[in-house]
Amino acid sequence: MTAQQPLRGDVAVLVPAAGLGSRLGPGTPKALREIAGAPLLVHAVRRVCRADGVACVVVAAPAGRAQEVRALVEPEVPPDVTLLVVDGGPTRGESVYAALSAAPAEYPVVLVHDAARAFAPPDLVERVAAAVRSGHDAVIPVLAVVDTVKEVDADGRVVRTLDRTALRAVQTPQGFRREVLLAAHRAAGVANGVTDDAGLVEHLGVAVFCVPGAEAALKITRPSDLALAHLHLDADGGRTLSS
Repeated sequence: MTAQQPLRGDVAVLVPAAGLGSRLGPGTPKALREIAGAPLLVHAVRRVCRADGVACVVVAAPAGRAQEVRALVEPEVPPDVTLLVVDGGPTRGESVYAALSAAPAEYPVVLVHDAARAFAPPDLVERVAAAVRSGHDAVIPVLAVVDTVKEVDADGRVVRTLDRTALRAVQTPQGFRREVLLAAHRAAGVANGVTDDAGLVEHLGVAVFCVPGAEAALKITRPSDLALAHLHLDADGGRTLSS
């Protein structure tokens, strides 16, 4: 598909959706698991497209299923938003890089959003994008840690209790200047074990800025998370693009 010119914003959202999500149980890839009659990916795309700054969505689909995924998400994408669907890779990082490589260069703000955080609200998307526009190279949404957190060694012994006042739980979407994210992925070989894109950027020595997250942007990882997701769906009214 030939990418159209941006019509309503400066933001491209990359959605890696090729992972299996084994902790959620056997079955289809996690992003394609259904809740309330629609896959998590559809719920995620539906909400990011409500953010006014989003002009492009690039989905990295499970290998060989790009056409199927496009048919699922296309009805949720407004006509003034570019939709691209590419084959993802065997790892999350490879899927993000595939989506980033496909995103048109005219979008200077790039957000990476996990389909597993399907109910992240549009105002969270806008909050992250606005912080990148204001001059930050990398931006993450965070929540305060409310549990007591302990460092434990390989034998199961507590090493120390961490000061939770300085700890934050990180969510998505994470936002970046396009050039920064591209450089981070090209240097990703030095960052083994990093679990998010902000971590890759940190390896470049780039400062990462925090904005307030959202309770609704919980990560759906285990079967019990689906029950919480239903609560957020009910609170959102289960709205679709046309509602």
